[in-house]
Amino acid sequence: MFNIAILGCGKVAHLHAQAIKNLPNARLAAVWSRTQKTAKEFASQYETRSFCCISEMIKNAQIDLAIICTPHPFHREPAQEAARAGAHILIEKPLASTLEDSDAIIEACKIAGVKLGVVSQRRWYAPVMRIKKAIESGKIGKPVFGTINMLGWRDKNYYDADAWRGTWKMEGGGVLVNQAPHQLDILLWYMGEIDEVYGVWRNLNHPYIEVDDTALAIIQFKSGAVGNVIVSNSQKPGIYGKVHIHGENGASVGVQTDGGAMFVAGISNVLEPPINDLWTIPGEEKQLAKWVKKDTELFKSIDPTIFYMERQIEDFLNAIETGKEPLVTGEDGRKTVELFTAIYRSTRDKKPIKFPLVPERKEDMDGRIQKQ
Repeated sequence: MFNIAILGCGKVAHLHAQAIKNLPNARLAAVWSRTQKTAKEFASQYETRSFCCISEMIKNAQIDLAIICTPHPFHREPAQEAARAGAHILIEKPLASTLEDSDAIIEACKIAGVKLGVVSQRRWYAPVMRIKKAIESGKIGKPVFGTINMLGWRDKNYYDADAWRGTWKMEGGGVLVNQAPHQLDILLWYMGEIDEVYGVWRNLNHPYIEVDDTALAIIQFKSGAVGNVIVSNSQKPGIYGKVHIHGENGASVGVQTDGGAMFVAGISNVLEPPINDLWTIPGEEKQLAKWVKKDTELFKSIDPTIFYMERQIEDFLNAIETGKEPLVTGEDGRKTVELFTAIYRSTRDKKPIKFPLVPERKEDMDGRIQKQ
């Protein structure tokens, strides 16, 4: 039985608490929040204990795994403290809003000898896994072109729902930092290391927030492949999120990870099943309809907001038990932060950004704060 603590008791923390409850080898042993009143209310709801000191909680509740659910710019300190106290760390996406914080978290976990993972539960979607297996088995040859198209909508009520939303200092970014990390992670999982990025971000129709609601990028990968990213919260209503991969043999595979309206943790439900929406591998073209039917039936039989969270926590606990790496590591999480940071820097500097990136210690938050 693994003892798990949740650090940060906002909307997404409830999804983790419910997922933990469904796992036979785990229990929610403790919670902590930056606001003690919130922690006590959360602990009461889930029949566990609340603490005001992280290191004391890790020790007294014998915590094996700490799941960090604070807002993005506040991941660093609780993750570092929990790691130093000996807990393994799983962090809600993104790993952090800046490279500096990402590197500090990774270093703290290395020094403490604990595992680090980042929540990217869409990797466990069957259509997402199907594409990964097709790539690994060589069915499309070398991936040569990858795309993300994520068009959605966020209204004023969404940004007013929490004080930290829509500001550089509190949220650390907009669509790139909050909504796009799942698709960015999947694209990088499929395509590999980046060589160079040229990107542009804008705030098109959300004058009441500081951050980006739209971003585009052209990516050159170290393999010689290229990529294109289009992500936006400016289309009313929400439409879809898609990742498509095209191979050197002319075959293409794709997944629609989100459909109907974009999911908002703790506010809305997943409306449409994730499905493979593109599949031209020779001899497998007719499989698409069968897979869509199968994946739709699974979607109707589960709570998708909880089910895939369970799979990721389950995977992480297995990594702790076996000593292996989790499917989504801290380094994977950093790659996503590196990509959206490159887009911010590219917009600021009006030029392509070469990889790898190192943190900048500037007042403009690594390219985020600027006059447009």
